[in-house]
Order: sequence, then C-alpha cells, then structure tokens
Amino acid sequence: MNVPRRAFLAGTAAAVLSAGRTASRVSVAAAPTESGSVQWHDVRDWGIEGRGFDGTDAWFDRLPGRARGVVRDAVWNLSRQSAGMMVRFRTDATDIHADYRLTSSRLAMPHMPATGVSGLDLYAADEGGRMRWVSVVRPTAQDMRVRLVDGLQPGLREYAVYLPLYNGVVHLHIGVPAGARFEPIAPRTQGLLVFYGTSITQGACASRPGMPHPAILGRRLNRPVINLGFSGNGRMESSVGQFLAELDAAVFVLDCLPNMEADAVRERTEPMVHQLRRAHPAVPIVLVEDRTYSNAWIRPSARRRHDTSRAELRAAFMRLQESGVKRLWYIAGDRLLAGDDTTDGSHPSDLGFVRHADVFEPVLKEALAAAEA
Repeated sequence: MNVPRRAFLAGTAAAVLSAGRTASRVSVAAAPTESGSVQWHDVRDWGIEGRGFDGTDAWFDRLPGRARGVVRDAVWNLSRQSAGMMVRFRTDATDIHADYRLTSSRLAMPHMPATGVSGLDLYAADEGGRMRWVSVVRPTAQDMRVRLVDGLQPGLREYAVYLPLYNGVVHLHIGVPAGARFEPIAPRTQGLLVFYGTSITQGACASRPGMPHPAILGRRLNRPVINLGFSGNGRMESSVGQFLAELDAAVFVLDCLPNMEADAVRERTEPMVHQLRRAHPAVPIVLVEDRTYSNAWIRPSARRRHDTSRAELRAAFMRLQESGVKRLWYIAGDRLLAGDDTTDGSHPSDLGFVRHADVFEPVLKEALAAAEA
C-alpha cells in the first residue's frame, strides 16, 4: 500500500488546459493592501489534501502525468480541475487574504454559480473543533487577489480553504497581515476516503466548494478526502481503477451509475471491485446506486433507467458476496434525493448534497468501524 505522500500531494491545475501545458510556480511577495502589509504563503510549501499523486504535469492535477494516454482524454482533462482539494493552516489573524490564478476563464456554468465552479471556500474550527463555514470568494476574473474575510474574532484557530470544483488552479497563496501568527498544517495521510464517480461526486451543482457530499463527509468524519469525480465520465473503467488502486485508502466509494447504463454496470462492476480488492484485500468498498431523477415519477424512461441499472448493480453485489468477496457495502439510490433538491432534476443543490451525506454517513461509519475492528 504505497502513497503516504502520494495520497495527498496531487491537485488540480487545468479546467480545460491543453494536455501538455504545465503550471508555472508564481512567487508573490508581501503586498500592500488597504489594511497594510500582507505576508503571503504558497500552499505548495506544505501541501494540500485531495492531491493523490506525485509526478503530476501541473501541481494541482488530480491524476499523475503518467495517466495521460492511459485514461481517456475526457477523464484526463477533468482530472486537471481541483475538485476536492483543501488546504489547512492555523492563524490568529483577524483578516485572511487569498491570491490565486485559475486555468480557465470560464468561471461559471448555466446551472452552477462561479462561487462553486471557480471560488475558494473558507471554513474554521469552532471551540469544539467542528469545522464551520466562514466565507467564500465570488470570482470575477482568472486572477484573483482578495480579502477572504475580515473582522474575525481574535484568537488562534484552525482554518481550511476548499479549492474550485470545476476549474483548475495555477497557484494559490494565503495571506495574513504582517506580524500575525501563521502555522501551516500538513496534509493528513491516514484514514483516506476515496470517492470515484461522476459530475455529482465532482460537485455539480454545489454553490460552494465545501458543499459536495465528499467534502461534507470529510468534515463530519474528520478524515481526508480524495475526490475522483469526473463529470459525465465516471464509468468504472479499469484505466482509472489502476490509479485508484495505488491510493492508500481507508474506504473506496464507487458511485458511477449516473454515467452508466445497465449493460456497462453488468460488465464493469465486478472487474473493478476485483481490481481494487487485489491491491487492497481488506479495505471496505462501497457500491452506490444512482440518485433518482426528480421527474422520474412522471417520466417512464427515467424510471426504466434507474430500475435496470440498479438491478444490475444489486446483482453484481450479490455475485461478489457469493464468490467470497468480503467488506462490501451497498447504498440504495432512492433516498439520496427527495425531489426538491436539485438544480436541474439531476444534479443536487446544496440541500441535495446534505441529503446525500446523511445517507452515506452511517454506511461509511459502519464500513470504517468494521475495517478498524
């Protein structure tokens, strides 16, 4: 089981970047602002969570450079977006700044705001240690130098900044007023939650980068997360599975049904589970059904899509169990959404992601507890 560092050093740097382009290392010196001098800290100096691999073409990529030409081009391009990445630090500053450059000028999508596609999302630990929301960047350009928040209650506390969900990052610097205390917090390398899935896993259509269910679950379970959601391209492919298998996961979550019809589910589910099980004989694997389209109640074709793909996933789950594969868990799709919690009938709103997390949480707790017993 490799990857103590690999499991947390990779990241994202290309929303729709050409395959060979690399991100330059940008050094930002202390810069004057309205409130005085700011001391800048390059997050690459201590690392970020959600970065699974060394040897990336650009520092914030989610897959290593050797994945190019192995995974399909669509997966490769999406892997250069920084979904799931998060940097932690501790400071007593009463205002916090950020300086970052995005790889794409496409800051928003028709059904997803710029805050989620291209923003930064700031959380802080309260006195009980719970991570709570503080502020979000509303990006207006590829290059952003902004005050994330000001007027904070004095005191030394832990902070976390989530990176954009559907854009890449060239560089990111966190700034605090000169003289303020600043302590980088190294990425956690134990207890890794690894999610492989579709646009929903990647974060469509959360209003902020901290709101997709993998991020919510990371906070609730106090564990690091790697998000390998690939919009429209989560298809249980062995070419992606070989990189999943390299990660030192505490649990693997396979949530690809929204991008797979029944035939593909039947053909690929068991091979992917066996691929992961060969590399990780005891790590829990969670199979997840597709969420229910909000209008499936009135569209027979949508109901048939759910019924057929879910039937194949259940059948694969049963065959795997009967063949002796252990530590498998299953999440049914009918409770993941309630019908009033999507942006377009398919992709969750923030409420939909909370409902996803509510369903996932007890299953992940049970799987993790069994693995640690």
